[in-house]
Amino acid sequence: MIRGYFQGNESMGPSSVSMVVEQLVRIIVLLGGAFVVIYVLKGEIVTAISVATFAACAGAIGGLLVLLYYWRKRKPLIEKQSLQDKGTVNISVLEMYKEIIKYSIPFVFVGIAMSLFQLVDQLTFNKAMASIGQANIAETALTILNVYAQKLVIIPMTLATGFAMAIVPAVTKAFVNQNKTEYTFQLNQAFQVLLFLTLPAVIGMSVLAEPIYTVFYGYGEYGKLGVDVLQTYAPTAILFAFFSVTAAVLQGIDQQKYTVLSLLVGILVKLSLNAPLIKLFETAGSVYATTLGYLVATLINFYVIYYFTGFKYNIVLKRSLLMGIFTAIMAVCVILTTAGLGFFLDGTNRLQAFPIIIVGVVVGVLIYAALSLKSKLANRLFGEKVDWLKRKLGV
Repeated sequence: MIRGYFQGNESMGPSSVSMVVEQLVRIIVLLGGAFVVIYVLKGEIVTAISVATFAACAGAIGGLLVLLYYWRKRKPLIEKQSLQDKGTVNISVLEMYKEIIKYSIPFVFVGIAMSLFQLVDQLTFNKAMASIGQANIAETALTILNVYAQKLVIIPMTLATGFAMAIVPAVTKAFVNQNKTEYTFQLNQAFQVLLFLTLPAVIGMSVLAEPIYTVFYGYGEYGKLGVDVLQTYAPTAILFAFFSVTAAVLQGIDQQKYTVLSLLVGILVKLSLNAPLIKLFETAGSVYATTLGYLVATLINFYVIYYFTGFKYNIVLKRSLLMGIFTAIMAVCVILTTAGLGFFLDGTNRLQAFPIIIVGVVVGVLIYAALSLKSKLANRLFGEKVDWLKRKLGV
């Protein structure tokens, strides 16, 4: 409700920050709590799962505290607006709740989208693995897929989505005012910022999958499987992020009903392909089915946006190609760097994996930032805000 109030007043900062904090707190409590229960307190798996489940509540509390901070900080302005608006609009309680229900249903579907895709795995994964003689590792593989890898994959998605979502109110205002130039610019910014932040993050995570997985979960008996799943799964976060942002845009142009349609089609694709792909590629097959499901859902959202706004994706596609080239160069440099470190450090050892991640991330960020600044791509997306970084790097 508080997020809705801020968004309704074209103030996306509190919502974006609270979303990022919510996910960070949830992930920290989930991973940290489970680790403490199992390794420090030597507790039961059921207790660890209970703590991990509670992480969603802890994340919500964290997000709420951020919103309450902003609410208190802006209280004088809020009270002033309330006095100005008093009596100017007369809406019955029944009409208000009808409107809330109408708009909330698509959001509920978007909110549980990932859970619905995971539900398909819960219903089909073990049976498909058993059919190819992998029944003995099916439960472990499913846990790695839907718990361990998934928690890591959504980190870059959440951060990037928070930045991109901040632009959505401006898109809505421009569309309502029929200012085509403005909403075209804002949509371009939203999609490009999202890709600019998500693409190098998920490719970097894929490249550094071994040390990242080792630091969080340890390598252990199924470390190789976990690393392979994370490498395959990480790029799918791009589609998770685009689905969320395009769904928000559809809400902004009052076409949120199509979000439900696109999601249902995506789930149908996942349901149809999951078992066949698992039989072909084992655990990775489930990731491929999820990727294809989200791809179809996101493409439908893109088309609906084009149909109702006339927005053309030419600039986004051109800039995407440039970002792809920069990310490829970054990935090659990180691979070479970590390969060099591999002569001295073991990526399957938790203590030695951590410095590999640090060095790899620093190298990747510096190279991607330098290329983006040198080509002026960063300036086109963020304006003069990045000039200080340009001076620091000397590019």
